[in-house]
Amino acid sequence: MLDGLLVLDLSRVLAGPYCTQLLADLGARVIKVEAPAGDETRRWGPPYVGGESGYFLSVNRGKRSLAVDLKDPRGSDLVRALAAKADVVVENFKVGDLARYGLDYATLARDNRRLVYLSVTGYGQTGPRAKEPGYDAAMQAEVGLMAMTGEPVGGPVKLPIAWIDVLTGTHAATAVMAALLRRDRTGEGAHLDISLFEVALASLVNQAQNTLLTGTAPERLGSGHPNIVPYQAFQAADGALVIAVGSDQQFARLCALLGEPALAADARYASNSARVASRVELVARLQALVAARRLGELVAACLAAGVPATPVATLPEALADPQAVARGSVVTGQHPTAGLLKMAASPFWNAIAPGGELGLGLKPAVGHAAVPPLLGQHSAEILAGELGLAPSTIAGLLDAGVVAQHGR
Repeated sequence: MLDGLLVLDLSRVLAGPYCTQLLADLGARVIKVEAPAGDETRRWGPPYVGGESGYFLSVNRGKRSLAVDLKDPRGSDLVRALAAKADVVVENFKVGDLARYGLDYATLARDNRRLVYLSVTGYGQTGPRAKEPGYDAAMQAEVGLMAMTGEPVGGPVKLPIAWIDVLTGTHAATAVMAALLRRDRTGEGAHLDISLFEVALASLVNQAQNTLLTGTAPERLGSGHPNIVPYQAFQAADGALVIAVGSDQQFARLCALLGEPALAADARYASNSARVASRVELVARLQALVAARRLGELVAACLAAGVPATPVATLPEALADPQAVARGSVVTGQHPTAGLLKMAASPFWNAIAPGGELGLGLKPAVGHAAVPPLLGQHSAEILAGELGLAPSTIAGLLDAGVVAQHGR
């Protein structure tokens, strides 16, 4: 879908690399520009496989790695030459840092008016906090997410994934593709300014809107929903499940299958608004009823009655779910040091063309998914193929330490 698109990825860690992996999954050619020491997530482990960290492997599929020293003018010259040919540049340096190397948008756009240049920062290119770094865990605290996450009687809880980074990468990829469409109409690129702070606030969706309407901070509700009851986890006799009642009719069916149909007619619980107001008492009554039932039997009864319910699965169970298997949610590829590498598949790959072509040519054959690169694995190949440098010139750059090549 993005065949022929050249993306220069100057980013590291998660938000930027996630964005560029999405573009690679859609067919773009992505060059990951790394310092000779590499993206720091290469060392964020365990676990490691074949010398590579699971963290790095999760967001760098399908890229080629060029290891180059930007502090050496010869190195920044090489990257500037690549940017002159690129369609997209993605970077997550501190505001203003890349100007030192002549790799800021204003400089690169002079040679490439069609360039779409994406800057990912903590707080954006402007404003009183523009120069501050941004970190996902700290951002979860700053935007109110941690204050609303956790059990009512507990303390603030951080999500176990870098949720804001991932959402920022997704927003960024959407912005890049929109800017490319605009470029097709106008012939001009753009400087996209995406911040973790703004993405986090926007991604709080109903919680943010509720707060804007009421001026009240959300409460910690554990697995509960702020606007719907019951819509949360319950503990059965032999395991946990989530019951997600989305209508009064579903609530009535839930009460019937739990043996308490009168609950649905009680004025305190008959409507969702009433149930939200009576959350504490109702959830306690439902929990007592659920605790007397076995998990498998209760889930089956809920599904038969049209009440959404599911066991609380572990991640290994989810990855092995028959639906995940049927949809190809785990793919494998041959990694140069790790061997056969399992990876979470791209959700884009199940698209179908009008003629019936599955995956639009993007979905890899079994065992042949693209894999993340080793540090500097493609340095010489990129300099020769993209910039046309002679072998002797490349050898000189390698000897001088301006560029690093894996295995050399």
